[in-house]
Amino acid sequence: MPRRPGQARSRCLLRPRSPAGPGALPPPEGLPCPVLRVMWNTVTLCSLGRLPPKAASLLLPRLQTLNCVFERNYKDLCHGKQPTRILQNQGLKRTRDVLPCRLVSNKAKYRRYAKTYPVLDGRILSVYRHVFEENLRNSEAVIKRYSELLEMVSKGGGEDAILRHTQRNKKLFVRERLKLLLDDESFLELSPLAGLDMPYGDVPAAGCLTGIGKICGVWCVFTANDATVKGGTIYPIGVKKQLRAQEIAMQNRLLSVYLVDSGGAFLPLQSELFPDKSHGGRVFYNEAIMSAMRIPQVAVVCGSCVAGGAYVPTMTEEVVMIDKISTLFLAGPPLVKAATGECVSPEDLGGAKLHSKVSGCSDHFASSEKEAYECVRNIISTLNYDPLPEEVMEHDSPLYSSEELLGLAPQDYRCTLPVKLILSRLMDGSRFQEFKANYGTTLVTGFGHVEGHLVGIVASNGELSHDASLKGSHFVQLCSQRSVPILFFQNTAPHTAEPTSISQAEAHSNRLKAQASMMAAVACAAVPKITIVIGGCYGSESYVMCGRSFSPNFLFLWPNARVALVDSRHFCTVPQAGDNDCTADESELKRLKEKLEAESSAFYSSARLWDDGVILPQNTRKVIAQCLDIIEQQKYQVVPPHRHPVIRM
Repeated sequence: MPRRPGQARSRCLLRPRSPAGPGALPPPEGLPCPVLRVMWNTVTLCSLGRLPPKAASLLLPRLQTLNCVFERNYKDLCHGKQPTRILQNQGLKRTRDVLPCRLVSNKAKYRRYAKTYPVLDGRILSVYRHVFEENLRNSEAVIKRYSELLEMVSKGGGEDAILRHTQRNKKLFVRERLKLLLDDESFLELSPLAGLDMPYGDVPAAGCLTGIGKICGVWCVFTANDATVKGGTIYPIGVKKQLRAQEIAMQNRLLSVYLVDSGGAFLPLQSELFPDKSHGGRVFYNEAIMSAMRIPQVAVVCGSCVAGGAYVPTMTEEVVMIDKISTLFLAGPPLVKAATGECVSPEDLGGAKLHSKVSGCSDHFASSEKEAYECVRNIISTLNYDPLPEEVMEHDSPLYSSEELLGLAPQDYRCTLPVKLILSRLMDGSRFQEFKANYGTTLVTGFGHVEGHLVGIVASNGELSHDASLKGSHFVQLCSQRSVPILFFQNTAPHTAEPTSISQAEAHSNRLKAQASMMAAVACAAVPKITIVIGGCYGSESYVMCGRSFSPNFLFLWPNARVALVDSRHFCTVPQAGDNDCTADESELKRLKEKLEAESSAFYSSARLWDDGVILPQNTRKVIAQCLDIIEQQKYQVVPPHRHPVIRM
């Protein structure tokens, strides 16, 4: 049908689907790919025209006739050549803008248009200089403490335990194992400070290392037990860390590798390890669900694997065991002797040879640890994954130094500087396309790029007001509709005073309703979300800004961050039950403030896995880009539905 002058071209050109679905017309013979045609079927009609299936079926004959006309006209246009080439030769230069975005490289478009975004002014004015210097001194102090904690954690169970592990037991230290397993690239370690200063003592790194690195070019989640910490015994915080690693693997469809060297559960804390839904058994449940989701899982038994720990490798899809190092059993030789009086060696009871030749619990036999990790790399090469694109996205560096972020990390909410100063040091070329710049200014929203990745930005710039919440709700829904990942930069205001008049109460209620609207938008946004806590994380506003409860793909803290229900530095009274006019005893109030102060530090939060780790402000851009690369990998894993896990034996 000829197009009238000024009439927009049809946007009903669909990318071919396979299988086409019921009612779809077969592709015409000889038509070159990609096939650009209208595919009319009952489902399409119902979705476009809001018609019931019966009514839609009555229209099919008429629409199929129209479809044949479209196909004939299209064949005449193509003359048997590639469609896109013909269209370009005929001078249709705006074809890229007309076709759906799926048919055009998004990255090409982003590179084309990104440099037209306005440039942020990141200059630090003299009026801010004293606040900047105060923040800088605080950042240097907390980073020094952070470095000390990382140094302590990197030694695992201590130098004596490492010597015993490597020399007497002839095993590699867990970090040496990762060097052999992972590609020669930096990996993202998750929650390295987990397990410090717990009620039951220090458990460095929660007794296991978790993180994301590349193996044979594929992003993988790894969980590696550190047998130098408590002999590999599993503590409650260790279970929580393993479950978080599995959650990340499921959320981002990442292959999982387990390096198991475990002595089983710590029995004195069994009530915190065994019975509940989120306790140890959940690890095995998740393994089955991940297998059904077609997420591959591989395990290497790197040492002793006893009791509940024995189920971790046997629930994976492929297992590697190492000669004279790996052992796998529910009860070790001491319990066998106590129960039956029989003396048996660990190797005879559950060694690598037995499980490779007799039980079948092991799929691969390795003579050394180095050979075992080579075997894992070979296994991953058999996964038949599409290779990730090797193109390096061109991007500009920010115009301002990332080192200056140390002076922009607020020591206190009262020391907060405009958040655009932070964004100017994180976005490519310091360019930012702001959304509703003059409305709800206590929340900054807009689009930018981080190392070539298009992202939506939602950044705290003051108290989350009624207008700011509505603006945030609108913007989050835009990002969800356009499939753009969202970065939240969270620095929420301390708890505000209760209203003292009817007008204040009304404004307070309106603000709560607007925040509830934004909460719903954030919770339902079907796009990747990454949250960086750059200052305070307090009360209900932390939920609105995609706190831990709202399941962001990743959540990191700056060392200066504070996490608590209320800010201990911004209240002076505590309401008493049954007596709203009575103030708390001063000594009790002082003790409460001290407790809140200690429990709100970034290190206290990270030790309890309320986040995925503490990161340095100057490394924020690198970490965000790494997370976006990790999230993007699943685009290249088109996996058909599969209902059942791999059942061993």
